[in-house]
Amino acid sequence: MTGRLIAVVGPSGVGKDTVMTMMAENAPSLGVVRRVITRPADAGGEDFDSVDVETFKHMQSRGDFALSWMAHGLHYGIPGAIRSSLTGGTDLLVNLSRGVLEEACQKFPGLITILLTARPEVLAARLAERGREDKADIARRLGRANFALPESVTATEIDNSGALDATVDRTLAVLYPVSA
Repeated sequence: MTGRLIAVVGPSGVGKDTVMTMMAENAPSLGVVRRVITRPADAGGEDFDSVDVETFKHMQSRGDFALSWMAHGLHYGIPGAIRSSLTGGTDLLVNLSRGVLEEACQKFPGLITILLTARPEVLAARLAERGREDKADIARRLGRANFALPESVTATEIDNSGALDATVDRTLAVLYPVSA
């Protein structure tokens, strides 16, 4: 049995990491991929492995990442070890950039994509609340919120403007439909 790689994408502030964490808590068969990021360890938000740019590039050159990309001035990497978890039958949630989705589809046939969305005022409030960006950065991130997915990628869109439990339930129902 092979596990499924499930990409969770959406604009900054939409709640990708929170939704993924709650999904894994509600479905123990799901794992969450821990990303490697060139962000300070004390930046808050998701659980991630913090490395400096030199270390990241060294890891990248050794082939340590299944996927890697740059966004918002940071380097992001998905550890290559996810392959053994998938081979072992574990379904894995991964927070991906929309810009790396086509490559992810090529490397991981059958990739499932969940596109989380939220109303602009909800995104703005969440970005301000997390305290990582100033007003100009928030405005830039909001300006990118409607960035389209690549045409070759099919995604299930789920609105996360409301209650977290409802979003988690809807998303889990997409992954694990109950037969009638």
